[in-house]
Amino acid sequence: MLGTISEEMVIDVSASKAWEVYGTLQLAKIVEEELSNVLDKIEVIEGDGGAGTVLKLIFPPGTPGLTSYKEKFTKVDDEKRVKEAEVIEGGYLDLGFTLYRVRFEIIEKGENSCVTKSTIEYEIKEEASANAAFVTIQPLVAVMKAAADYLIKNNK
Repeated sequence: MLGTISEEMVIDVSASKAWEVYGTLQLAKIVEEELSNVLDKIEVIEGDGGAGTVLKLIFPPGTPGLTSYKEKFTKVDDEKRVKEAEVIEGGYLDLGFTLYRVRFEIIEKGENSCVTKSTIEYEIKEEASANAAFVTIQPLVAVMKAAADYLIKNNK
């Protein structure tokens, strides 16, 4: 079973400013500081934020279906402003998913405006298809909102 969900948000900062956050480990720092209800801790296992970087995401107690997982940045394209990460250990893979990919895109809208887009793509085994209910875009919407607040506050 395949699935895709996405959400977009307009921010009144330039696409290049937004990418300075999304294209680096700065996004993980913002999430850890501002969204402790979504993610308890983010550990950098290896890498500097580029393709190949591995992070361990640890969720707060009581998060349905998840305690932690490792994800790897499979694409960080500074030109197209696209970052993709795939779960490589634990988490969704333990729930029967064969693929769980998160993509962030920064789309230039104007000189001082851009669209941030988050997408989740997943593949799940038929016998585990009920676990597809664990897939929700809401945590990524919270990440986009926290990043937007940070960018607007620090763009003055």
